[in-house]
Amino acid sequence: MADSASNFIRIEAEALHALATRLDGPLLVPFTQAVEHLHAAVNAQRRVIVTGIGKSGLIARKIAATLRSTGTPAHFLHAAEAIHGDLGMISPGDTLLALSYSGETEDLLRLLPAFKRLSATIIAFTGCPTSSLAQASSIHLDVSVSIEACPLNLAPTASTTVMLALGDALALEVSRRRNWQAEDFADLHPGGRLGRRLARVREIMHTGEAIPTVALATPMTQVIYEMSRKKLGMTTVLTHNGKLAGMISDGDLRRLLERDGGHALDHTAAEIMNPHPVTIQSSALASAALSLMEEKKITSLIVTTPTDEVEGVLHLHDLWTLESA
Repeated sequence: MADSASNFIRIEAEALHALATRLDGPLLVPFTQAVEHLHAAVNAQRRVIVTGIGKSGLIARKIAATLRSTGTPAHFLHAAEAIHGDLGMISPGDTLLALSYSGETEDLLRLLPAFKRLSATIIAFTGCPTSSLAQASSIHLDVSVSIEACPLNLAPTASTTVMLALGDALALEVSRRRNWQAEDFADLHPGGRLGRRLARVREIMHTGEAIPTVALATPMTQVIYEMSRKKLGMTTVLTHNGKLAGMISDGDLRRLLERDGGHALDHTAAEIMNPHPVTIQSSALASAALSLMEEKKITSLIVTTPTDEVEGVLHLHDLWTLESA
């Protein structure tokens, strides 16, 4: 059993290797054309409609999801439902990504005249370049395999794996061309563990009354009280017009006590603050904040606006909790 299972995987892996080889050769030109077309379509705010039926339809659903996830507006259209009204999903000028290994799927072929009337550009994934769907398409991408992993060489297995991999490659290359960044990805993935990893500073920082705040002239007794009360191991120091003047940390207090001993409480906030604290903006990713804290070996970041108003405070423990959630 183990031998046959590993052989199934090996057949699919070999099919993927053959696909990669074609992408370095005859498949490169149509693949590049497809990427450039989708890139232009997104810039023109056109949608991508991904369609198929049966096993190809399931792969089409996943490709549509990957396109959406990486910034390309895409929708799945069930080929059988399309002929019963769902063609209304397609607008003139949209791009149709059509999946059919044989290229002769009847439900898809019945849609071709309608696609043409709507001036939809057809990008076809088929295993047969001479098929009806391939011939009707503007761009044909060859997903042929020499053999299916199925022992009977019948059930779509290696062929659907190749379709899926090529769809992922297409989505990711379009994303790369658009210079899609982690910040963009974060905006589309607010939920679950992935969303937590891509959270922005503004979503987890301490705000409002939770921000430790003292004025420049605040005496040390009140500075210590504010730091103890807010429990973040630091306090911001603000100017008379509410701008950030500096920061006092637990470490600053320890160094003050070591230096001045019994006279430590004679100082004001302005006299012991760090006038150049490390800050970050609220739009930054939490992962970037964590990297900054680790690099600077600090436990708190002050979140500021471009004009030096304090928006919040981020503590290292908040980020550790986020990472482990």
